[in-house]
Formats: sequence, C-alpha cells, structure tokens
Amino acid sequence: MSNSALAIAQKNLESTGWLDLEVDPTLDLVEEINKLKKERNAIILAHYYQESEIQDIADYIGDSLGLSQKAASTEADIIVFAGVHFMAETAKMLSPSKKVLLPDLKAGCSLADSCPPHLFRAFKAQHPDAVVVSYINCTAELKTLTDICCTSTNSVAIIESIPKDKEIIFAPDRNLGAYLRKQTGRDLILWNGTCMVHEIFSHEKITKIMVRHPEAKLIAHPECEAALLEKAHFIGSTSGLLRFTQEDEAETFIVATEAGIIHQMELASPDKTFIPAPPNNMCACNECPHMKRNTMEKLYLCMKHEEPEIILPEWVIEQGVKSIDRMLEISEAAGLGLKKDEEPD
Repeated sequence: MSNSALAIAQKNLESTGWLDLEVDPTLDLVEEINKLKKERNAIILAHYYQESEIQDIADYIGDSLGLSQKAASTEADIIVFAGVHFMAETAKMLSPSKKVLLPDLKAGCSLADSCPPHLFRAFKAQHPDAVVVSYINCTAELKTLTDICCTSTNSVAIIESIPKDKEIIFAPDRNLGAYLRKQTGRDLILWNGTCMVHEIFSHEKITKIMVRHPEAKLIAHPECEAALLEKAHFIGSTSGLLRFTQEDEAETFIVATEAGIIHQMELASPDKTFIPAPPNNMCACNECPHMKRNTMEKLYLCMKHEEPEIILPEWVIEQGVKSIDRMLEISEAAGLGLKKDEEPD
C-alpha cells in the first residue's frame, strides 16, 4: 500500500468513517490482528451484537456494564472498541490517557441519536430538582447533563438508590423507562426515545412462533415494547439473557433482542435451539445496522494504523465521567461487578 493511498484515506476519514483501504485478501486476519494486539499492547472489547468472527477474536465480550468495567480497569495502552460510538466514548471517558479506537466512526446508535443534548437541556430545565438517570446508550455530551448513568443490568439498583422524595428524569429510552416504572414503582419522567432494533419486533409473528413452538420460552431485552415484555418468560440485559439460557431447563428459546447474542448462546449451550424473534419487515432476523458496520477488515486497518481514534473535549470527559463513576460505584455496592473469572488480567 502506498503512502499516498493512506494519506487519501486519512483525509476522507471524516466522510467515510473508516480507513477506506484495500486489504490483501490472502491475509489471515485473525493472525494479523492477534499480532497487532501484542505489538500495540491493545485490548479488543466487543459487544454481544458484533459479528461472530469479531466476538471470537475479542479479549472480552460483554454488555454495556461489563464493557464499561473493563474499559475502566484495563492496563492496555490501546482500547479497540468493537461496538458503537457511545461505547467507545464511554471507554475514553473512563480511560482518558489511553488511545481508544473504533473501527468505523459511523457505527452510531439510533437510541443515542433520539436524545439531542440541546433539546434535553431544555427538557431538564423544566424539572430543575429532578435527578437525571441516563441509560448509558447516549452521547458523551448527554452524560454531562446526567447525574447517574445506568445499564439494563443495573438500572433497577440505580433507581432504587435514589431517595424516594426525589423526582427522577429517565432518558433516553422510554421502553426501558416504562419497565423501570413497573419494577420499582417510581413515577419516572420519561424522555421519548427508542432503539430501532427493539422497536421493530413483530408481536404477530412472535405469537405465531410461540404457537408453533409451545415448548419454547420467549426471552426479551427491556428495551422492547411493553406489549412484548408482557409475553416474555424472562426479561433481562444481554448478559442476563445469556445466563438465563445457560441455567434454565428449557431447550428452545425465542430471543427478542439483536441477533448477535445468539452466537454466544449457541457456544454456551450447543444442545439448545435459539430462534431469533422476527421483526416487522422482510428480514429473517433483527440486526443493528450500526453494530454490523464493524468488520474484520476495518478492525485490522484501525489497529494497524491506529485510526479512527475517539477524541473528546476535556470538559466533556471531566463533566461526563462523574455519571459513569457513580454508576460503577452503585453497581459494585449492589454486587453487580465482574465475576472473578471475568476480571481483567
């Protein structure tokens, strides 16, 4: 590859989102990426919704809480985040002295996009005494307007940690907020945001699958709509769903969350059957187009050239990280830390 090709790719990085360079098709990308990990002292963190080949090469695979805990504690010099933009931003806020890379800067999040900070600031001003709890699936700037972040794993513990005489604003996911209202009995003030993946599940198609597979258990992420959650045998975070399929005696599960998690479910329980809950469109399963922007080629290129890098203003890091630190403190006190066998090296 010529220096001019790299220079052009770097110049176009803002518009493309990734280093648009040709990769030798004969390269063993797994071998090359593992070499780069050692050479760069890098760690690859991957969300459960990534492509299976990226999950297989990651140093840690997890949900938003586990990924945040890893990002805060790793001793690696470089964090390569195989996920979406807000996750990499969170890693940078927790480890500001480390270089944080994201294979494709355009790997965004429909839920994060549904809550623009300038509009939320005006919304927050209408409730000046309220404690703001934001789902971690939000932008770095929104975290500067947040008192405590949460994930689907720790959201109930976070809400219950707040004195009962305090008003609470919950943003940006209205479905998770409605679920938390039901679980905690708190009258949350909800921002009207949603995740495109969890909004699109077809209740009619899922009902038909349940009729065809009466032995199956429907498991769902709390970002799903309330009507679907009412049908579910179990509701939980991605890590909670995975754990349930390992521990429950059922042999067939209908999985109402992004289909990437099924790879880990199949690895953990090879004798069980996992059916992706169908969306209300022509696709066979439901996938996040943002998560799927990351590929092995983009992962290799970003590690080789150490770009694209996540850069945040110092004021955003300083003001925003407080809400994440508070979340991690409450999670630890609630016993929601990483298990011993998952702790960083």
